[in-house]
Amino acid sequence: MSRPLTTQEQHNLAMNIVGKDLEAKGYEFLAVNSQLKRNPQFVCIDKNNQRYFIIVKIGPINKLGITYDVIWMETFKLHAKKNNAKVIFAGVGLGAKNNINTPPLLHKEYAIQYDGLQYLDVALN
Repeated sequence: MSRPLTTQEQHNLAMNIVGKDLEAKGYEFLAVNSQLKRNPQFVCIDKNNQRYFIIVKIGPINKLGITYDVIWMETFKLHAKKNNAKVIFAGVGLGAKNNINTPPLLHKEYAIQYDGLQYLDVALN
């Protein structure tokens, strides 16, 4: 019998999904951090050596997509600006294939909600 994935396992799955997307878009990885609640998860550069901080957030599949805390993100954008980096947010919704309202199960197919990479403006309001 399969068990639901732990939060850390779901986070790792989401990071794999986002990492493959970043790789396909030509980003080069400088650092990877898979610990929960440690940001950014990826530090990458593009072909022009522009640095990017990528934040990956998981959540249940829903109609609105996965969002971030706007106030916290302003603080993070300030950190990115001080490091000459741009910020990318990647929200990943995960659920069991047969019931998206439950967490994905170990060694079973899963449903995914991924709207791609969201490029955020680091200019402060």
